[in-house]
Amino acid sequence: MSPVVHASCHCRRLAVEATLTRPLHDYAPRACDCEFCTRHGAAWLTDPAGRLRMRQQDGNAALHYRHGSDQAEFIACASCAVLVLATYQNDGRLYAALNARTVEGAPGFAPEQTAQPRLLPAAEKATRWQQLWFGDVRIEIA
Repeated sequence: MSPVVHASCHCRRLAVEATLTRPLHDYAPRACDCEFCTRHGAAWLTDPAGRLRMRQQDGNAALHYRHGSDQAEFIACASCAVLVLATYQNDGRLYAALNARTVEGAPGFAPEQTAQPRLLPAAEKATRWQQLWFGDVRIEIA
């Protein structure tokens, strides 16, 4: 049976369900060392074979922000400001990484690893995201 984790922002206007393909202890969230992720306390959980669904309470529940290479879009709650997802779109396909620090409970992930994507050229970032991030992603507005 595939493990399922639930995550949300503080006020729960953004709620996420992620279906993973390996035991939870096999996942080591990646703590990006860029200034944006560091300031938001983000550590990214990904599974290219997994599934991710985010439901936002209404059309105004999410803030969308781009920085750096301007390829990825960061999604935070418009009400409580918690950073929940990073997304990347290519050829009509949406990829996403979940901020592991928004996952409910104590999931038992492996220790976080530092990541340095800011050191990569833009094309290499996009290739990595397509290889590592959730590739079965849906964002629904309730």
